[in-house]
Amino acid sequence: MADSGNSIAQGQHLAGTELMTRSAEARAQYAKANPKSFALFEKTKASLPGANTRSVLHYSPFPVTIARAKGAQVEDIDGHHYQDFLGEYTAGLYGHSHPVIVDAITKALANGLTFGGPNAVESKFAQLMCSRFAAVERLRFCNSGTESNVLALSAARAFTERTDILVVNGSYHGSVLAFAGNSPLNLPFPTHRMTFNNLESAKQQILNLDSKLAGVLVEPMIGAGGCIPADPEFLTSLRHLTEQTGALLIFDEVMTSRLGASGLHGLYGITPDLVTFGKYLGGGLSFGAFGGRADILDRFDPARAGAWPHAGTFNNNTLSLSAGFAGLNNIFGPKESDAFLVHGDTFRTRLADSIHSLGLPIHITGKGSMMAFHFCDEAPRAPYDLHRIPAELYELIHLSMMARGQFHARRGMINLSLAASDEMLETFKNIFVEVMREYGELIEQAVLP
Repeated sequence: MADSGNSIAQGQHLAGTELMTRSAEARAQYAKANPKSFALFEKTKASLPGANTRSVLHYSPFPVTIARAKGAQVEDIDGHHYQDFLGEYTAGLYGHSHPVIVDAITKALANGLTFGGPNAVESKFAQLMCSRFAAVERLRFCNSGTESNVLALSAARAFTERTDILVVNGSYHGSVLAFAGNSPLNLPFPTHRMTFNNLESAKQQILNLDSKLAGVLVEPMIGAGGCIPADPEFLTSLRHLTEQTGALLIFDEVMTSRLGASGLHGLYGITPDLVTFGKYLGGGLSFGAFGGRADILDRFDPARAGAWPHAGTFNNNTLSLSAGFAGLNNIFGPKESDAFLVHGDTFRTRLADSIHSLGLPIHITGKGSMMAFHFCDEAPRAPYDLHRIPAELYELIHLSMMARGQFHARRGMINLSLAASDEMLETFKNIFVEVMREYGELIEQAVLP
C-alpha cells in the first residue's frame, strides 16, 4: 500500500512538473506572438494598476489589446484575428456593430445625449421590458448590473424594514457583491450564504433568519461561477420559503434574461418579487435595470409622500436606451429569443458529446447560449473552488485556444452571439476537441484526487 501511495504521489509530481513546463512554453510563445500588446501593457501600468480597469479582463501573462471587432470576430493590435466566443461575458449578444444597433445610436447622437429630463425612448423601452418580462410590473433604469443588484437589495431592506440578506456561496452579483471568497470591497450588508441547489441548506438559513431576512438574491443559473443551472425545484422552494417568512425573492437575471423570451423566471414559471437586469439589454452600452412588483417599485414614485430617492445622472441616457430598445424590439424579439435558446442548447449538446467521446474528466454545463467547461469527475451542481485545479491547466487551454484563433474566458466560460455562424460554431467545436485531446493526459492527472 505504501509503495502504491508513493507511486501515485510521484506520478502527480511528475504530472505537475510537465504541466508547468507546457504552460511556460505556451506563455513564451504567446508573448513572442504579441509584442505590441505586451509593450502597451507595460506602458499602461504607469497609469492603470495592472494596466487594467476591469479585473476580469486580466489573464496571465498579459491580455491582448483589442483593436477592433465586427460581428463575431475580434482583432488585436498585433494583427491576430479571433472567433469571439467570449461574447463580452454575455453582454455581446448582438455581436459587434450590429447595423440595427449602430443605426439606433447614430440617430440618438443626432438628437442629443443627456437632456436633464424624461425622454420618449425611456418610456417605450420601459413599456417593452414590462411587457416582455413576466415578473416586471414596474421598473427603474440605472447604469450597470452591479447598480441594479445594489438597488434591489436596498429596496428589499427598505420595504421589509429588515437588515439581512441571503446569497449563494460562490456567486457574483457585481463588483461590491462578490461572494466567491471574502472580498474586502463588498458592501457591509449583514450577509449569509447558502449552497446552490441544496434545499436543506436554503431552508435552514431562511427559517433560522426568519424576521431578520430582507431578501434572498439568487441567479436562476449561476453565471460567473460556472454556468450551473438551478433545479426548478430549488427555485420553487425559495419562492415558498420567502413567502412563508416575509422575505423578498430577488432573481439576478443580469446574464440569464437572454435565455428565452422572458428570461429564466418566465421559462420556469416562477415569479420573484424583484428581478435585476444588465449586460446585453443595453445593446452593447452601459445599462442596468431592476423591476418587479408594483407595490415595491411604486415606492420610488417621487410624487408620493415618503418616496425613496433614486439618483443617477445617466440612468436615462439616450444612447443606452436607444440601443437597448432597438435590440430587444427589432432583433431579439420573443420568437428569436426562444429560437436562440434552442440553438444554444443544440450546440452545447454537440460540444459535450464530442468531449465525452474522448473519455476525459471534462464536463460542460449551461443553458442556451451560455456554457462553461469544467475539469472534474462529475458535472458540478454548485460553484466550486477552481483553485483545486492547477491554474496552469486553465492557462494552457486558454492560450492554446487563442493560438488557434478562438477567444473565450480564461475560467472556461463560452457565450454564443447572434453573429456567430454555424460554420464558426463547428470550427470552434473541432478546435476545442483537438486541444483537449492534445492535453488529455495532463487533464486526467490534474483531476486526480
